[in-house]
Amino acid sequence: MDIYLVGGAVRDRLLGLAVKDRDYLVVGATPAQMLALDYRQVGKDFPVFLHPTTQDEYALARIERKVGVGYSGFECDASAHVTLEQDLLRRDLTINAIAEDCHGQLHDPYHGLDDIQSKTLRHVSAAFTEDPLRVLRVARFAARFAPQGFSIASSTLALMSEIAASGELNSLSAERVAVEIEKALQTQAPQIFFEVLHRCGALKVLIPELDALFGVPQPPQHHPEIDTGLHSLLVLEQAALLTQDPALRFAALVHDLGKALTPAQQWPKHHGHDKLGLTPVKQLCERLRLPNQYKELALMATEYHQLLHTVMQLRPETLLKIFDKNDMWRKPERLEALIVIGMADSQGRHGFESAPYPQGQYLRDCYQAASAIEVQKILAQGYKGAEIKTKLTELRQASIAKLKNPRP
Repeated sequence: MDIYLVGGAVRDRLLGLAVKDRDYLVVGATPAQMLALDYRQVGKDFPVFLHPTTQDEYALARIERKVGVGYSGFECDASAHVTLEQDLLRRDLTINAIAEDCHGQLHDPYHGLDDIQSKTLRHVSAAFTEDPLRVLRVARFAARFAPQGFSIASSTLALMSEIAASGELNSLSAERVAVEIEKALQTQAPQIFFEVLHRCGALKVLIPELDALFGVPQPPQHHPEIDTGLHSLLVLEQAALLTQDPALRFAALVHDLGKALTPAQQWPKHHGHDKLGLTPVKQLCERLRLPNQYKELALMATEYHQLLHTVMQLRPETLLKIFDKNDMWRKPERLEALIVIGMADSQGRHGFESAPYPQGQYLRDCYQAASAIEVQKILAQGYKGAEIKTKLTELRQASIAKLKNPRP
């Protein structure tokens, strides 16, 4: 048997990136031979084995034939006669179809090295269209490798558009789509993922609530980029500079979904889009079965992002309602999350990328002033039952009011 290091480990090393996982390809072996060498089989659809010492994955070379719908509708042949070239041919991108043998020699039958040099994401063969999941994977690779200057080959983007138009994306499970979205949100340039999906028509199928924002205008004096879909991507781009939290990045991305529901005759204004956006955000999160944290942050971002920009004009009681309703006394991290969303929304506009956002610090100051009120002192004054909350609210409002109207 011959063993090769394949996939991401080879690609990332060639790109000068840290190698995290090592996957190996075994050519010319049978499952019985692997088991005899104390490898442990874990794959059900095709033979994958864990090394007895390192626990690295070793997969037998295989070829696949499309027999059904979706990314799992394949018949697999992993017999010992399958060659290295046949196995690499089934892979998604040329940069992922490079193998390294035990002597350090690279095997590159589909010119992945050339595409690494030209920074191109290119499909290996026409079989690319047989797996709809590859649309999401390539979009994610585009986001991951954007900082290195990679872009998608026009021929590959055309095949992605073909898949999107075929209806095959509907065969993907919500969980599988959510996994790709979460991974993409953790890249340096997550906005590229959604931009690519929009360009190839996949976003309209997978996240129609977001796709509906493209072509919806906003007031040019406030939004020089005009297009709401573009604004959403710019907000995500800014959010990625402010936080590593994928749930918070997602919340920033979907905060304006309500603008797609504004009647066209009201364009470019969008009065009440914050409340209108709550339903599509909830539906999106539940359809994709995203974790509760995603839904909670996304709903908070949608409902309050408008208020954030005018926070210095808000009454103390309004500020307290924001703190109360979002349980910020027990979860102060939500305050910072809301500030990140407000800042990303403000700076996610052409020409405003470096604009200051004093609203954030003012909101922190108000929260700290209100938090400084000690309940124990209220109890010591003899207040009981509902009186305690009433007095606490009164003192917190007064504390915030001093910030708004400081004594000379």
